[in-house]
Amino acid sequence: MDVVVARAAGRERRWVPTVRSLLIGALVPTVAAVLALAANPLGEASAVAIFMLAVTVAAIWGGLWSGVLAAVGASLALPVLVEPAGGARFEGSRDLIAAVVFLAIAVVLGLVVGNATDERHRAERREREARLLAHLSGTLLGGDLPERALDEFAQLLLEPFGLAACRVEVSLDGTPLRASATRGEGGGPSEVVPIIVGQVPLGTLVAERPVGARPFGRDERQLLEAATRQAAVALDRARLDARARLAQLDAETSQLRAAMFSSVTHDLRTPLASIKAGVTSLLDETAHHDPEQRRELLTTILEETDRLNRLVGNILDLAKIRAGALIPRRTPTAIDEIAEAVVERIRSRAPEVRVELRFAPRLPDAAVDPVQIDQVLTNLLENAVRHSPAGGTVRVHLAQAGRAVRVRVADEGPGIPPEEREKVFEAFYRGGRAPETSGSGLGLTIAKAIVTAHGGRIWVEETTGGGTAVVFDVPIEEAHL
Repeated sequence: MDVVVARAAGRERRWVPTVRSLLIGALVPTVAAVLALAANPLGEASAVAIFMLAVTVAAIWGGLWSGVLAAVGASLALPVLVEPAGGARFEGSRDLIAAVVFLAIAVVLGLVVGNATDERHRAERREREARLLAHLSGTLLGGDLPERALDEFAQLLLEPFGLAACRVEVSLDGTPLRASATRGEGGGPSEVVPIIVGQVPLGTLVAERPVGARPFGRDERQLLEAATRQAAVALDRARLDARARLAQLDAETSQLRAAMFSSVTHDLRTPLASIKAGVTSLLDETAHHDPEQRRELLTTILEETDRLNRLVGNILDLAKIRAGALIPRRTPTAIDEIAEAVVERIRSRAPEVRVELRFAPRLPDAAVDPVQIDQVLTNLLENAVRHSPAGGTVRVHLAQAGRAVRVRVADEGPGIPPEEREKVFEAFYRGGRAPETSGSGLGLTIAKAIVTAHGGRIWVEETTGGGTAVVFDVPIEEAHL
């Protein structure tokens, strides 16, 4: 955005004339008098018209005081031009009244036109200042880091104020921030403006002009103070945003720790209790077990040990994800073969649920890590089996979708409400689906992390007959190939 800002022109007060206005007020009627003399002889009406035009031009060009001074000069020069032989003398009351009337009309004309011109200049200056402040505010509140925003803020102040250097030094919650911009050699007049929010000082802004430059005017100081107020508001917002983010992070961390403690405690206690009960029963010398009972107890111990192993593996995988160590080792892989192996494994673990597998013929290979995709399918199928009723069916379907292989795992469980379909991918989130049979809440989190690491995406859909379908895509080729 181009911001055109004129430097404040030293209009300290409305009623104080400047050298420029005085020069214009004296020069314009003089030029008018010279032109009138060149057109001699000149009638009274023509002379009045010329000087009225001169007063108007002076007021428009130089402002209020130029118009007034030009009116006085024109009233003095008019008798000389009308009657050169008589000089600047008034003979009779008629001439005196005419001169007074002309002076009054000229002064009123100069005041009106000059005041209108000054008002127009002030309005233009205020508009430019407002545009500058709006641009500064947009720069400071645009979402950039405070350091970068302050650097641009200091740079934007150089041209409007004719600065050689601008320095900003602030402190946000004990963290010092510095920004500076230069344009030429400094050493001239300077202004130090404090940056304050309420009664709390945040720092200072130092504006410095080149050697020999004029001092800062009142209007310029006010505009500079307004600019620092914009900076103070932006810095205060950045400080509050940082505190809010820190508080939110602390709350999320505490919530995650509480959820992890609750989940891990529950999920560790349940299999450990079964293992301890089985081992205690086998070690009890007073108990008599036939081979079938011993086999059943040992099978329970094995299953619960596997369950513990999967839980610990999920926790370790989550730690890898949070550490950024989850890097797929991609090779061209037939995902349908991985799906067949996983389905057979799940069928042996959950005979009470039917698992169907369908995939399109000539399904292309995908550039994936076979071990990680196996883990994704295992987590999704275990999750689907867990939430399916006894005698229900879990359907697994593989097909090509553009330049990706799409895998869909659907169950016949209670389903997931639309407002929870994104939350189910959060760590330790269990939702309201059959909490008594829910797992650790890590399966979908790990699945999403693995799919994302492969450049794919994963989401939840509704099924036509009720239940839930989890769908994910993985690219057929690596992005860099």
